[in-house]
Amino acid sequence: MEPVLELRGITKRFPGVLANDTINLTLEEGEIHALLGENGAGKTTLMNILYGLYQPDEGDVIVRGKKVEIRDPGDAIAEGIGMVHQHFMLIPVFTVTENVMLGEESLRYGDFLDRDSATHRIREISEQHHLEVDPDVYVRDIAVGVQQRVEIIKLLYRNADILIFDEPTAVLTPQEADELFKIMHSLTELGKSIIFITHKLREVLEVADRISVLRRGKMVGTTTPKKASKSELAEMMVGREVQLGVEKNPPKVGDAVLKVNDLVVLNDRNQVAVDGISIEVHAGEILGIAGVQGNGQTELVEAITGLRPPQEGTIHFLEDEISQATPREITELGAAHVPEDRQRDGLILPFPVADNLVLNTYYLPPFTQGVIMQPEAIVESAVERINEFDIRTPSPQTPAGSLSGGNQQKLIVAREFSRPIKLLIASQPTRGLDVGSIEFIHGRILEKRDEGVAVLLVSPELDEIMALSDRIAVMYRGKIADTLPTDKATKEQIGLLMAGIEQD
Repeated sequence: MEPVLELRGITKRFPGVLANDTINLTLEEGEIHALLGENGAGKTTLMNILYGLYQPDEGDVIVRGKKVEIRDPGDAIAEGIGMVHQHFMLIPVFTVTENVMLGEESLRYGDFLDRDSATHRIREISEQHHLEVDPDVYVRDIAVGVQQRVEIIKLLYRNADILIFDEPTAVLTPQEADELFKIMHSLTELGKSIIFITHKLREVLEVADRISVLRRGKMVGTTTPKKASKSELAEMMVGREVQLGVEKNPPKVGDAVLKVNDLVVLNDRNQVAVDGISIEVHAGEILGIAGVQGNGQTELVEAITGLRPPQEGTIHFLEDEISQATPREITELGAAHVPEDRQRDGLILPFPVADNLVLNTYYLPPFTQGVIMQPEAIVESAVERINEFDIRTPSPQTPAGSLSGGNQQKLIVAREFSRPIKLLIASQPTRGLDVGSIEFIHGRILEKRDEGVAVLLVSPELDEIMALSDRIAVMYRGKIADTLPTDKATKEQIGLLMAGIEQD
């Protein structure tokens, strides 16, 4: 039987970069084919070519034995190719039916939307594939896991039978991820074929039929879960042996460095996002904040770092109250911040790498003498940081915006970890990083903890939270559902708390 999809010799060049180098890939009917690779390996470029967002410089796309030209996403959808993006493409104030119909509207009496027919078809799709979605509910009122099901229904509504899942578990609880895997298997049982992009090795081994690995634009191999281990896959991705486990010393816990009491913070819509939270982070420990994205973690971190004023409550950094302090004042007290959104809050994208590495110290010696900035000192320091943190950039003068997402993240970590600090607030510090870079960043965070720094770690990645944290606080709808010592917590227990399910 011929493959439902075949990529032959796909090559894509950008100025100075060979993003895809004669890549061959096949997808069989009813198969889940996982695509792995580190940052800059070419996974996203390859999928953008398949979905019509880029055009290949060389090579062919073969769909069901026929060579096709995919010039835009409309062509991809016409060929039965659909994509579930990591960040959902839904309109919160629309119902499920309205979101699914968008761009595929059916009319009756000439000018009126035929919502009834669309609703009926959505119910049929939902029942057939065990998706359990109410067509009449507003998207803003449903959980993240259900929103993802809506994205899947959108593709099935358009008769897609080749589905691309891009980092599909990034915003899900462990229980929601398990449900997604069941849905994926039920789709393939009905003849659908899936390309599954993820950086989570455990998920690949659990759900995939075949696994292909890209490294620096080349296809380095295809294997199966039965023939591969986590360590072997990591080595294929990075090109060297990778330490996957986190080894840490028992914590030497000191005095409280950060105290948050009865904190109330509003979001951008003036709704309560942080609802009376009280936490303490001590010197020499890592307090992990677990929770599905969107439960107040962003607003909590912004309040602690001076980016968002709290409505009520107090924040103390050692002896200083910082509830109304500016980001610079908090930084000068000895706080470091790895922000959740690296492009909005962490970098000035048009500025060179060198300048971004001194954004919070540029006015201090040796970078400024009197009132005169010292470009040579800035570049000299940048070269050291680039080498130490393996930031892949053509030069210190390269604009930060031209780096890959993973290298932008390393740039921020290099800046924040390269000065004396007492408090580290790390929000999704390994977001978008490959396994080799994750290994490096985790080691640096543990180094800071062992040096006596108080670390507040915020991450939706439960594996990361459980590997690094000494205590875990779970946030749900703006409140702390519970705080547990890591050595007494289980993934199932934390996952239930993340979903708002109280335990006996």
